[in-house]
Amino acid sequence: MRIKTEPGEMVIVADGALDATIVESDEHRTSAAERAADLDVCPVARTAQIVSGKWTLLIIRDLATGTKRFSELERSLHGISPKTLSERLSTLEAEGVVTRHMYAEVPPKVEYTLTSKGAALVAVIESMREFGKRWLMCD
Repeated sequence: MRIKTEPGEMVIVADGALDATIVESDEHRTSAAERAADLDVCPVARTAQIVSGKWTLLIIRDLATGTKRFSELERSLHGISPKTLSERLSTLEAEGVVTRHMYAEVPPKVEYTLTSKGAALVAVIESMREFGKRWLMCD
């Protein structure tokens, strides 16, 4: 399958049921929603596109237990920078996986919660946990 891309556009090209290749240019990136609207992508590739960023699955895992503030997520994800956490949360919000609730108070209070779409990804994470326990000898 061949897809013509514009400069800076990132696309996922599905070659088969589970095979995907990412093609990316350094000039600029389009939003995930724009890319998905332009392509007829298989569900596995599209889901991988949403959750493939470093830290993304761990953010979803931590939100699976309930609403969290930014600082709580930052503490639970050892090694993540505030900038990266902010970027991942913004991406997840744009994808409809997370909702952001900002309170009008000083200092600002912001809370993040999984949407029903995000809660549906928890089963994927649990499957990954079981795979790791069985095949990778992880806790």
